[in-house]
Amino acid sequence: MRYPRNFAGYGARPPHAAWPGDAHVAVQFVLNYEEGGENNILHGDAASEAFLADVVGTSPWPGARHWNIESMYDYGARAGFWRLHRLFTERQLPLTVYGVATALMRAPEQVEAMQSAGWEIASHGLKWVEHKDMPRAEEAAQIAEAIRLHAVATGTRPRGWYTGRCSVNTVDLVSEAGDFAYISDTYDDDLPYWRVHDAKPQLIIPYTLTNNDMRFVTASGFANGEEFYQSLKDSFDCLYREGEAGAPKMMSVGLHCRLAGQPARFEGLKRFIDYISDFDRVWVARRIDIAEHWAAHHPYVAPKFVPSRMDAETFMAHFGGIYEHSPFIAQRAFEAELGPANDTPIGIHTALRHQFRLASPDERLGVLNAHPDLAGKLAAARRLTAESTAEQASAGLDALTDDERRAFTDLNTRYVERFGFPFIIAVRDNTKAAILDAFRTRIENDRDTEFATACAQVERIAQLRIEALYAG
Repeated sequence: MRYPRNFAGYGARPPHAAWPGDAHVAVQFVLNYEEGGENNILHGDAASEAFLADVVGTSPWPGARHWNIESMYDYGARAGFWRLHRLFTERQLPLTVYGVATALMRAPEQVEAMQSAGWEIASHGLKWVEHKDMPRAEEAAQIAEAIRLHAVATGTRPRGWYTGRCSVNTVDLVSEAGDFAYISDTYDDDLPYWRVHDAKPQLIIPYTLTNNDMRFVTASGFANGEEFYQSLKDSFDCLYREGEAGAPKMMSVGLHCRLAGQPARFEGLKRFIDYISDFDRVWVARRIDIAEHWAAHHPYVAPKFVPSRMDAETFMAHFGGIYEHSPFIAQRAFEAELGPANDTPIGIHTALRHQFRLASPDERLGVLNAHPDLAGKLAAARRLTAESTAEQASAGLDALTDDERRAFTDLNTRYVERFGFPFIIAVRDNTKAAILDAFRTRIENDRDTEFATACAQVERIAQLRIEALYAG
């Protein structure tokens, strides 16, 4: 079973973004232009719009126009857009527009103003409607039509994409459409990242619903511009501080003409822009600028191993021998849930370790008994696995004095007689002297304690083997 969600990301060590000017944070403003692309029977839809407007809690009106909702969207185009346009052009701040294709087709003056200001116009889909229940083929057709109309409205094909009201298929479908510098239909990181689909890498620049004016018209959202400002300021302060500490991130701010374009809300946005203007190492950029920077400074590098995308034969070839002569551990891991979180050394180690721990006591005893005696007869006869041979040699167990060999032989014999399985220790973590000391100490344990200790050492050996595999 393959689990598609990725909980790993960059983990504890994100890459250094290396923003221009050694900026501590890249701030990116998005203006969603949706007015004229929303649900409306005038647009051939079955009902009126009910999303992201100041009639909170309304529902779609089947077969009818909702005059109040329409006029709120109209405000965005007629007044809100121009208030925001004046602010960003006067401050000479770059901006990305998420433009719904059908809305852009109905906005000749606004599109001209966007382009004259040098704003990026990315695609926001064909129409501002829900896609969650849309058949895959229909959504693919709408993506293609959105690209076509976007080029008609703006003169060029979009290089960025954000549907917003997307489906589980959206990111895959846009990746398949090809030629996009980035896709933003995720909310899962503070940095761009590469996502592989159909063996091709696609840059993802995550978006935000946290630093987003949509929260003015949603539950537990912003009551006024001051709350909006304070939330943006707190986000900025946190990210700027992390950047100062050596981990620069990206901050997205999401705006809507009919929401942040309202006077009281606008004042909160203006205060935030005033606030960040006092900081030197801030890069305010369009999303396309971030995409081009990331592609140049952090190009896609194919990982050495991607266990979650391996077929059974390849998976077993790489991991079947991690647990000594016990391929059933890897087989069960392959048949269980594997996902992107298992594609790192610790991730695949955990997947195998889970199966070892889920095995019955008799099966785990079998794994213990599959391990050779340290410096025993198999080693002398050169009949160890390649992994065991290298491991024992790393601690000098292939070059024992006669006294040392006698000590190991005596301890091996007594240990197996006492516990019924060989002494196991991760020799790469130890010296020859430390191994002998552990041998003499552990032989005094009771069986349950020693069984647990030996199993823990088996897991450690497996981890070291996986790390060596990835490093090799």
